[in-house]
Amino acid sequence: MLSLSNTLSLLRAPLALLLLIDNTIVRVIAIFLAMCSDCLDGYLARKRHTASQLGAVLDPAMDKFFVYFALILFLSEHKILLWQACAMISRDFFLCLFALYLSCFHRWKSHKYRSIRWGKVSTALQFLSLMALAAGFQIPNFVFIIFIGTGVLAFIELFRVRMPYQNK
Repeated sequence: MLSLSNTLSLLRAPLALLLLIDNTIVRVIAIFLAMCSDCLDGYLARKRHTASQLGAVLDPAMDKFFVYFALILFLSEHKILLWQACAMISRDFFLCLFALYLSCFHRWKSHKYRSIRWGKVSTALQFLSLMALAAGFQIPNFVFIIFIGTGVLAFIELFRVRMPYQNK
């Protein structure tokens, strides 16, 4: 049985499909609801003590699905450039590097799957940027540089906070 928090995570998939409707209000509301569900699912999991490994994987997976879906749509509509979309998801490149590290040094079992501060900052910035794009606003280039910076900071945080046994 799925918990309420996991159900809220899964809700982001149909919300992403609403972006196919070429209507500014529908798109902004869908992105806003996806952002709210992202905030609420983690809060409920902690408050109700229903946090699980499934939720720890499902929540970020649904975030990525939603953001990638939106970016592909906005790329096809020429609302964003390819380099800008790549900058928005650059944190995922750094997460892949961290996963490569875990694989190379056989540390998957010792790694705890939890959200990290810079991951949350990056996700919030992604949702806010998607809302701005849906509303027809141009995003300044420095914002895309900030995405790359949050990706680097998330990468550093993964090593510093989640890998304490490295120093032993």
